[in-house]
Amino acid sequence: QKWLSVMLTNNIRHLLRVHQAMISRNLKPFPYICGNRMLSGYKPKSNIKESYQILQLEEGCSLDDVRNSYRSLAKKYHPDSGSATADSEAFMKVEEAYRVVLSDVTTKKKSSDNNEDEEDQFKPKAPQHRHYLSYEGVGFGTPSQREKQYMQFRVDRATEQVLAYRNQRLESQYAVTDLMKAKDVKQSKKVKITQAIERLVEDLIQESMAKGDFDNLSGKGKPLQKFSDCPHVDPMTHNLNRILIDNGYQPEWILMQKEIRETIERLRKNIVASRSKLGVPMTPYRQKEWNSICEQFIEDIRKLNKRIDSFNLVVPLLSRQMVHFSADKEIVRAQKTYEALMENREAS
Repeated sequence: QKWLSVMLTNNIRHLLRVHQAMISRNLKPFPYICGNRMLSGYKPKSNIKESYQILQLEEGCSLDDVRNSYRSLAKKYHPDSGSATADSEAFMKVEEAYRVVLSDVTTKKKSSDNNEDEEDQFKPKAPQHRHYLSYEGVGFGTPSQREKQYMQFRVDRATEQVLAYRNQRLESQYAVTDLMKAKDVKQSKKVKITQAIERLVEDLIQESMAKGDFDNLSGKGKPLQKFSDCPHVDPMTHNLNRILIDNGYQPEWILMQKEIRETIERLRKNIVASRSKLGVPMTPYRQKEWNSICEQFIEDIRKLNKRIDSFNLVVPLLSRQMVHFSADKEIVRAQKTYEALMENREAS
């Protein structure tokens, strides 16, 4: 029994030491006030130099070196490692030295980073990567910081544009109303010439006409010739063009445009006439007849829209292109036209 009690006592002491070592690893020192003095729950028992010697490190090492040394020593002296060199007291010393060295290295690193930041403030910051091509090249720092700087830049630019627009409006409102300036504005509205060379030629022509240089020209009062007898023009092309002009030839897109307009007018008149024949109120038979008329009208509009597509492919100008007709809108329009005719008849 005495031997069992000794074994239990040793095991309990060993477990308490291990538990204390594991708790002290995650335990952070916390200050508390006692009287007028500030105390701490954790105090290192060894100085910094001894801690470096215990971890087998030199001052100025990195955080990775400190962690690697601590791991190797912990595997060597940890009581639960099962190695022949396991020693709880040596592990406690390694634990304490690790905390002291880690705190010292972290403090030195923070101070060096602060010094580098102060030096970087006076260094020119130039973009070194392709991601600086975004945000119109505005801002420095991380992407989030550059995004904030770019948003502020856009706000400032928009404000400047608004101020410039307001100044322009004020200048246009309170412009000097001079007689000569008003005359020039009227003249510029009459002569709609944008290019400077054309304006110069037009001014020279007007000046020559005012002087009378064009009064004694040969062929004055005679019609212009359709074609000139130029030897460089192909005779076949010359004769074909003259035949087409004499016979009133029109391009294909003009004929198609005329046909489309005539067709839509005819369809509108026919549907209004059909609605007028049915009268009001419509019986179920007449309603069925009206539905068949609307179906035929929708089919005619669909064919007309195909004709419009063909027209848009051959028309030379974009401003001359036409849009599709809506059958539903045309039916509603015919109904309104019929109601207007009925109101006119009742009024008359």
